[in-house]
Formats: sequence, C-alpha cells, structure tokens
Amino acid sequence: MDTMLIKIDSARKAGLRITANSYPYVASATGLTARLPNWVQEGGAAAMRKRLRNPPVRAKVLHEMRMGIPYKNSDAHDVMLLGFRLDSLNLLYRGKRLDEVAAIHGKDADETVLDLVMRDRSTIAALYYQQSEDNIRKVIRQPYVSFGSDGASMSDAEIFKDWGTHPRAYGTFARLLGKYVRDEKLVTMEEAIRRLTLLPATNVKIKKRGKLEVGYYADLAIFNPATIKDLATFEEPKRYAEGMVHVFVNGVPVLMDGEHTGATPGRIVRGSGYKR
Repeated sequence: MDTMLIKIDSARKAGLRITANSYPYVASATGLTARLPNWVQEGGAAAMRKRLRNPPVRAKVLHEMRMGIPYKNSDAHDVMLLGFRLDSLNLLYRGKRLDEVAAIHGKDADETVLDLVMRDRSTIAALYYQQSEDNIRKVIRQPYVSFGSDGASMSDAEIFKDWGTHPRAYGTFARLLGKYVRDEKLVTMEEAIRRLTLLPATNVKIKKRGKLEVGYYADLAIFNPATIKDLATFEEPKRYAEGMVHVFVNGVPVLMDGEHTGATPGRIVRGSGYKR
C-alpha cells in the first residue's frame, strides 16, 4: 500500500489528475473466476468453459494458477464462497472457506475452483480477505480518495433470499462516517462528506450534483452524526445501518424518519462520455 500511495503522490505532483476510490472493509468480493488466468476467460463464460473441457488447456491453466502467473493467488483459507447458482452446491459449500471446500471436494484448491466453475456455470461470488485495517486507515486519510460501496443493490424480495453478499452493500457509508470519522477521527466529518459527494461527482463529470447549490438537483441524505453506524457484518451482511433519517432524491422524499415512502424518483445519470 505504501508503494502504491507513493506512486500516486508522485504522479499527482507531476501534474497528472489521478484519484482513487475505496470501501472500508478488510475483504473484497468478486467471482471465484478471478483466480483463473485472463486468457482462458477471453470471449466470455461459454468460451471459457469450452476451453476448460480440453485437457491440455486445463493442465496449462492449473500450472499457471499454481505458479502465480500472472499474479499469485490468495491463500485458499482467505477465500469464502458466497453462493452458487445450483441449490445443491449452496447446501454443500456456501459460506465455507475455499480450503475447507477443497478438502470436502477431495482435490486441491485450484482443481476445486475449476470443477466448481464448470459445474455451476457461473462466476461463483466469493469474499477475498486480503486487506488490513492499517491499510484502510492509510487510504481514508488521502484527500483524493472518494468512497463507494462497489456493491449490488438488493431488495427483500424472495428471489434474493439466498443470495450471499458483501456487507459493503448495506454498510459502507455508515461505516465510514461512524467508525472512521466520528469514532477514530481519521478525517473531519465535513471532509468525509466532500469525498462522498462533490469529489466523486466531479471525478466522473456529473453536472449539477454533489453539493447544495441553487440550480442543482436536490439529492440529500440526512443522518444523525452521533448515531450513524453500520450493522452489516460478513456473517450477517443484509442488515441496514442505523442513524439515517431522511433521504431526498431529485427533491422527492424517499426515506422519512427511517421509513421508505415508496417513491421512486430516481433517473438515469449520464456522464460526459454519453452520446445520443
């Protein structure tokens, strides 16, 4: 992390406009396919599975995974499987670490990954415990870092009941404001709010959003700074945060006194790259 921050600082001092985005958790989340070489995934999932049915290709993939080509894979114990497309695999493996799954499956971690990806015909969502609290704090202190959840939005509909997720989807912003700003005082509340609103809006060139100003869209998140707190955990990720009072989207109340109003005033927000 120190090396990366030095590189960014050096580039910024040289005049390059470089920013970064982060969420405050020690684990990331992506597909189990992130452990596979990029070349075998070219052309999409179907093309990848077709290649992996070829024994020489599978052997090459396994060799590269074990040799750390192009990068070393995380330890199998640091990977937790969040969910599968097939119910039978969910019953067996959901919520378990990759080393435990491999032991049950009867093969090493790399072969287990290939077998599961082929059988489930999905990327297989997983948590990767590769971060540290010290590094999170270093990142939060950088004035050019904005914050995002990088998480999918899910309702309480039945279809999402068995879907695993990362607590970032429910707790990112409350965690930043409660734990790292109010409790640990890494940055001021005003600075954190700037980096949650104006900085990302400016970075992606979204006009008339990101600050309170006449003529801007009225997007407001009103919270209690004394009580804002994330409740989502890796064990129970679908828990709403405390302390959010009202939310207005385009001037319309969507959350009032902590309760959803049923209004849906959201609209497509297009950046500078959009062309009709």
